[in-house]
Amino acid sequence: MPVQLQPESIFNQLDAFGHKKVVFCSDPDTNLKAIIAIHDTTLGPAFGGTRMWQYKTEADALNDVLRLSKSMTYKCAIAGLNMGGGYSVIIGDSRKDKTEALMRKFGRFIKNQNGEFITAEDVGTNPRDMEYIRMETQHVTGIPETIGGTGDPSPITALGVFMGIKACVKEQFGSDSLTGKSIIVQGIGHVGENLVRLLRDENVKVYISDINEERVGQIAKKHGAQAVSNNNIFDIDADIYAPCALGGTVNTQTIDKLKCSIIAGSANNQLLDEEAHGQMLVEKGILFAPDYVINAGGIINCYSELMSFSKKRSLQLTENIYEATRNILRLSKSENISTINAANKIAEKRIADIKKVKSTY
Repeated sequence: MPVQLQPESIFNQLDAFGHKKVVFCSDPDTNLKAIIAIHDTTLGPAFGGTRMWQYKTEADALNDVLRLSKSMTYKCAIAGLNMGGGYSVIIGDSRKDKTEALMRKFGRFIKNQNGEFITAEDVGTNPRDMEYIRMETQHVTGIPETIGGTGDPSPITALGVFMGIKACVKEQFGSDSLTGKSIIVQGIGHVGENLVRLLRDENVKVYISDINEERVGQIAKKHGAQAVSNNNIFDIDADIYAPCALGGTVNTQTIDKLKCSIIAGSANNQLLDEEAHGQMLVEKGILFAPDYVINAGGIINCYSELMSFSKKRSLQLTENIYEATRNILRLSKSENISTINAANKIAEKRIADIKKVKSTY
């Protein structure tokens, strides 16, 4: 279960997650309340998105940013990028509270980290917001293509998830062909819609759900998918469940209901409890594609922007998610451990190896 934070336990939480630094940002003039979490910088500057969300409590916001930033450390490591892990959250409703001034003020807080943290868009933010941040600091990616950036990373993120799904299907069914398979896509934001498009191009039967019912109807009609309510998604007998909204949807209650044989989606931190729920999936025979592995396309796209890689190189790195996923599945099988533990093991080895390299000057 997620740790319930108390104000006096914040430093204990940082120790538990292994964080290097957490910055609390407050500016009454713009109503900015934000948290920047820097988990690890062994491989390079901490990299991670900026999420804007109306959290129920500040403790929830802190817990989210700690989990997300740690995941970024592992994501960068397993994707072979020379970047560390970080993340930031802005507390507020992105539809009502977001302003140019607020985003630019947040950019100032990022600037004050002196390059230790580099951000990009996430839930509740977009390339335009990154452009506002760019007005105050160079330490941001995912800016619009019109001013030299790579723009919206969602299509590349969706491609990585698609490759991860194919790798899992290969493991479970002996072939990575998706034709005739069925999948539930929960959450049809930018990444979810792009994933639906890729799946429908492969003649996959796609069920879609989202809290925005009007959008569900629009996307279903546009791509030939079948709309279902959020309350009924776990009643559907489908081959694959793809969580593409917020995390924690794979938990004791939902695992008991799931009828699929594969879980592979773009949402971060899909397992409410990595250890307990990872093991429950093993015992139930459900193959789990670690989210930070298969949703790495977005960070690869942003990393390519930072390194001035070509679009072709960015696509190549994203397509490598197929083999990265296969390697994790092999290790999981050979050592009889959950796939999340296998992924963590591979990521932690790379971090430890590079730490040895950097120990000599």
